[in-house]
Amino acid sequence: MSETTNGKLPATIITGFLGAGKTTLIRHLLRTANGRRLALIINEFGDMGIDGEILKACGDAACEEDDIIELANGCICCTVADEFLPTMQALLARPMRPDHIIIETSGLALPKPLVQAFNWPDIRTRVTVDGVVTVVDSAAVAEGRFAADLARLAAQRAADPNLDHDSPLEELFDDQLACADLVVLNKSDLLDAAALARVAGQIAGQLGPSAKLVPARHGEVDPVVLLGLGIGTEVDIEQRKSHHDDEAEHDHDEFESFSVPIGELASPSGLLDKIKALLVNHEILRLKGFAAIKDKPMRLVIQAVGARLQHYYDRDWRVGEVRGGRLVVIGQRGLDQDRIRAVLEA
Repeated sequence: MSETTNGKLPATIITGFLGAGKTTLIRHLLRTANGRRLALIINEFGDMGIDGEILKACGDAACEEDDIIELANGCICCTVADEFLPTMQALLARPMRPDHIIIETSGLALPKPLVQAFNWPDIRTRVTVDGVVTVVDSAAVAEGRFAADLARLAAQRAADPNLDHDSPLEELFDDQLACADLVVLNKSDLLDAAALARVAGQIAGQLGPSAKLVPARHGEVDPVVLLGLGIGTEVDIEQRKSHHDDEAEHDHDEFESFSVPIGELASPSGLLDKIKALLVNHEILRLKGFAAIKDKPMRLVIQAVGARLQHYYDRDWRVGEVRGGRLVVIGQRGLDQDRIRAVLEA
């Protein structure tokens, strides 16, 4: 059955900060869809569709390559009218409609404007927001990377003559939690039970009264938990207050991203050592991409969040495909792009 009981096609919005594990969660969802036909709308900050490439490598019948739609021309919360709505209309016009739509937002997106778009006349009678799933990097929260008590943070900053405004990263994190119907405490395997309980308590204090928490490792959450929430989030989205409610416009001028092409490598070790050094010496929030390794038939995926670096081989290089790599670097504005490029391209 492809529709909910109210006759609307369900859509799940998956949001979360940079590197929380959204794409990993979706990969697991595709592997465990149990025959359900899914359509994916993938949005990334910047113009490099790395997440879409990773998901297309799944090769799963639950979501064929034509069912993966990339919006890579800007953050989805800022391009709702220009990008998202036409995409939704095209999906709804297909002769074979999906059973469920999954929307992965950029790690820098505000979820509220996207949910509000489901109240537009062309959408609201045909699609409903089954739920907003916010993926959280539990280990990062345990390290104190975001402050739960904004009032205390404001008091601390008021006492510091060098700081005069709240961090946009903390506001973004709060806004993603404020819109959540379900929070996935991902990377829970990196914490002991006591630390995970502290993170859960910290996050719970920022959620609405009906939002739920579920721990996960490597994004492994049962589709029964993720899909079929039946919330209809668009109905009460105006009650979910965010830091940006009074803003006429929202932008991401505090962030920047760029891509770096890299040639085929003799081995991955040199590149990985360079990336580790860059993560320590530069304010890089996220680094992700692919590399080609000589004599290796498979493509190497590289992902970094903060100081944590992961790499794995995901699929064979296709016949006729150029064996080359590319990396996307995301950080707060002011990155030394020339230096970072020089190190990665050396």
